[in-house]
Amino acid sequence: MNILIAPDSFKESADAVTVADAIARGVRAARPDATVDACPMADGGEGTVAALVAATGGTIRSRFVRGPLGQMTLAGFGLLGDGRTAVVEMAAASGLVLVPRAQRDPTRTTTYGTGELIAAALDEGASRIIVGIGGSATTGGGAGMAQAMGYRFLDAAGTALPPGLAGGFLADVARIDAGRRDARLAAVEVIAACDVDNPLTGPRGAAAVYGPQKGATPEMVWLLDANLRHWADLIARELGVAVNELPGAGAAGGLGAGLVAFCGATLRSGIEIVIEAAKLADRIRAADLVITGEGRLDGQSMSGKTAIGVARLAKRLGVPAIAVVGGVGEGAEQSLGLLESYHAIRPEGMPLEEAFARVEELLESTTRRVLSERA
Repeated sequence: MNILIAPDSFKESADAVTVADAIARGVRAARPDATVDACPMADGGEGTVAALVAATGGTIRSRFVRGPLGQMTLAGFGLLGDGRTAVVEMAAASGLVLVPRAQRDPTRTTTYGTGELIAAALDEGASRIIVGIGGSATTGGGAGMAQAMGYRFLDAAGTALPPGLAGGFLADVARIDAGRRDARLAAVEVIAACDVDNPLTGPRGAAAVYGPQKGATPEMVWLLDANLRHWADLIARELGVAVNELPGAGAAGGLGAGLVAFCGATLRSGIEIVIEAAKLADRIRAADLVITGEGRLDGQSMSGKTAIGVARLAKRLGVPAIAVVGGVGEGAEQSLGLLESYHAIRPEGMPLEEAFARVEELLESTTRRVLSERA
């Protein structure tokens, strides 16, 4: 039996390589005669650089950049095997994992470091830059990133706001000054790899849907949504770019919108980008079963997350797929048209912290049990 293992990372507990290895151990325990093909995946969030570098024979570079709270942090980016494409992972510079739980406040976090990584990729001579925009700590519409790219944001008095602009202060911006925009952006192709298709504002927008996950109170969500509406209106007036209703504009707290407006980016499904680079279709065709997975499977997974992207391709190619996931939430049953089944690794009653600490053991044991029971 040929089994393809193509999972995403489990946020805050295990990267995609670790997840794939643990599932592979479970496969071998249940089916010692199986041939295993491990293909760690990503959808634009954590692990996107590693997945694309591994798939293309590229290399990793590192730079010190400004983190989401202004602290200096060492962040990596990838140069792919084609010699012209760079991959930047915003989670490495502006990710939620970089902010301690007690300090999570998306009115104060910035994407400035992500802009610094884009500049570093330009310094390496990249003519094509893929920016993975999942896993953010921010809800700032990409304002900090744009400042690192040379844009200045002026208040009503004409004073430039300081670098590191965050979502809680977007309403202070009255004008956009593009006079110092990095000239290299005119000659580079920028692709934003999204893991969701949410618009910038409204009930499905960046603040309402993802703000609470980043520490936003209901009052903060209201403020951030209002500020992002102002931001979209300002971008439309000053730059002539309509971003508010653009699918994916709300990804990464509105960084999707910011990349389109300030870098001329196109928005694409992150999982589709990784699927192409990893030649996943060919690997699925050679498999009898696909095992995918991610930290949480729910209704939002249908909007572009890894497990559903892999399952959708497997379904199209006629190969059954199952998912081993950290937890299951509302709407997960929608996936059953694509997945044969899904299985949560966290036993009922187990504290989340314990599940995080035992994630590899739980992945292995769950996979072993599922394959032993599967006809």
